[in-house]
Amino acid sequence: MKSAWTKIVLSDLSLYQWHSTSYLYRFIGWFSSWRQGSWLLQWGEALGAALLSVLFVLAPFVSTSLLGLLLVALAGYWIIFTISEEQQLEVTPIHLVVLVYWCIATVATAFSPVKAEALSGWMILTLYLVMFALAARVLRSPRICNGVITVFLLVALWVSTYGVRQQVFGVAQLATWNDPNSPLAQDTRVYSYLGNPNLLGGYLLPAIALSIGAVLIWRGWLQKILAFMMVGVNSACLYFTDSRGAWLAMLALMTVLLLLLYYWWRDYLPRFWQVWLLPLVFGTLAGLIIAAIVLVEPLRLRFLSIFAGREDSSNNFRINVWEAVFKMIRDYPLTGIGPGHEAFNKVYPRYMNSRYPALSAYSVFLEHLVEMGYLGLICFIWLIVVTIDSGIRQIERFKLSSNRQGLWLISAIAAIAGLSVHGLVDTVWYRPQISTLWWLMLAIVASQIRRFPVKQANTEFSQAKLSQEQF
Repeated sequence: MKSAWTKIVLSDLSLYQWHSTSYLYRFIGWFSSWRQGSWLLQWGEALGAALLSVLFVLAPFVSTSLLGLLLVALAGYWIIFTISEEQQLEVTPIHLVVLVYWCIATVATAFSPVKAEALSGWMILTLYLVMFALAARVLRSPRICNGVITVFLLVALWVSTYGVRQQVFGVAQLATWNDPNSPLAQDTRVYSYLGNPNLLGGYLLPAIALSIGAVLIWRGWLQKILAFMMVGVNSACLYFTDSRGAWLAMLALMTVLLLLLYYWWRDYLPRFWQVWLLPLVFGTLAGLIIAAIVLVEPLRLRFLSIFAGREDSSNNFRINVWEAVFKMIRDYPLTGIGPGHEAFNKVYPRYMNSRYPALSAYSVFLEHLVEMGYLGLICFIWLIVVTIDSGIRQIERFKLSSNRQGLWLISAIAAIAGLSVHGLVDTVWYRPQISTLWWLMLAIVASQIRRFPVKQANTEFSQAKLSQEQF
């Protein structure tokens, strides 16, 4: 059973022999001599980090077309950076699954009934994957990783502060986001600069996870105060979005975060707390949540609407869209209709109820089924599993060396869990503001995977663990 699992998550895979036999890999480093003589590329990693930072600074405030141009610039830089690479190119299990994911998307594009629209979606997806590859490369440096995360957290703080301001002073509702028959029909849902409360909720999930990590990693008191403020403001803003999907995602995020933090500190706790800490923490949190639902009427009404079925207009809309989506899946089960919202918008009208137009499947997992068929969905789930498994293995390594960089991994994995749960009932993170963050979380994990063959890594891990036990 263990052997089968290691094969599924590729944990025993060594890629160093592939380096010497791959025709594709031979292109890596062709221009390394040019890089040695280039003053600009001496700062290659810093330039890559700067481009990533510009992307995350502008993402909440500019149009998607401008973000597309930035992604094209990142792709061009990644090509230059890669062909002039002086070090051995790092290929992790996560990279391999991402490559398989891209290949399935390519096949789905080739067999799409709307090839022109699918090709546009394929190009956008390719840009996201190239951004992941660049981020996974430059974030190897702890200083650069901390810097890029800090830039994102500062921008997220500004976004969430403006969202809280909207709650305090009121803001015009740009669409009918509440059930018109609900007592909360006139309730304010904040959306900050992103224009949609569900989109804002998805954007804030990685910000909350990483700001909690910042509380634990940043050393100075001023830095810690800033990190605590980020956690508070981001969490308050997420609550004010009234996004039920984001609320459920927040519960998943906190559950995974607490479990991993317990795993990180468990060996340093007295025996009593090793046994009772998790039951006490989760019991207390469950009690607080139940008390809040019972005592806070807006929260109670919004929470109970999750179980209202078709009686809630938002639920009813999604159910009708999902019914049409299942018909699409039935007709294109293996490779789907091709990636991208343009392909969806072209095909969906043939199946939809005329009263329920939609731009997406309102579920990331159903969206993968529609766009890339069962092959795409299986690969997407495989990517999540491999990323989390690889991340947890690296957390153990950081834990043994008392390296706080492992706490960024914990935050990234918690964010992945939160975004995945949010994706069950929404597709807002197909928007570039969220999709870039999704691939950033995966890149943070991939960037920290140990850079030597897995067998050697397992040997070092075993020796370190034995030394700790003897000590």
